[in-house]
Amino acid sequence: MRVDRSLLPAPVPPPSELPAGTIRLRDEGTMTDWTVEVRAFRLAPLPVTREFYAAVLGERDAPAGDGGRKPVTEVSWIDAVRFCNRLSQAEGVRPCYTGIEEPDAENVVWDRDADGYRLPSEAEWEYACRAGSTGVRYGELDDIAWYRGNAGDQVHEAGTRAPNDWGLHDMIGNVWEWCWDRYDPAVYGPYRVFRGGGAYDPPRACRASCRRKSHPTLRIDDLGFRLARSVS
Repeated sequence: MRVDRSLLPAPVPPPSELPAGTIRLRDEGTMTDWTVEVRAFRLAPLPVTREFYAAVLGERDAPAGDGGRKPVTEVSWIDAVRFCNRLSQAEGVRPCYTGIEEPDAENVVWDRDADGYRLPSEAEWEYACRAGSTGVRYGELDDIAWYRGNAGDQVHEAGTRAPNDWGLHDMIGNVWEWCWDRYDPAVYGPYRVFRGGGAYDPPRACRASCRRKSHPTLRIDDLGFRLARSVS
């Protein structure tokens, strides 16, 4: 059964198609750089909201009002990839992930030919965040992000700060976002990357290049995710 987006409690913009390009990533811990080619793909303009998350999962106690329009948090990496598969099945497209098993999710496989919903890769995420810009972030921090300096110690409704040049909101600030990639398997095993900074973070954490990591079962109050899809 498909999810009727018109019946959801808040508007859910469709993913935007982003052009192919390249992105240079940097790990500040090891002081290494690498370049990644990014194929054209689709990325949601907003992180997944609490209302949308509850509606797709069929939860009866869905958040109401402005609270429901905040990005969903307290979701693990495993929760996020399971949600992607659930939404794909609901909309009749091919799920991207198999082998989703706890506790470490080390055997999850991403079917790159699938047309379903998924997490962005780390390269896709930073490429989309920058939207062609080359600075620390794509705009003035107070204009584009909810962070420690203006958030009032709380996560805010998604999409209420200025977007980047590709129409993507909250890529910096409000909540961190899970990505597909492992951070460094040789050192950190199953730990996955998350990006973007959150409402409780100082400016240094709210940069396009800032990388963080944790175990795929981590659930915290400023970490969510955003939906991507491949372009055939």
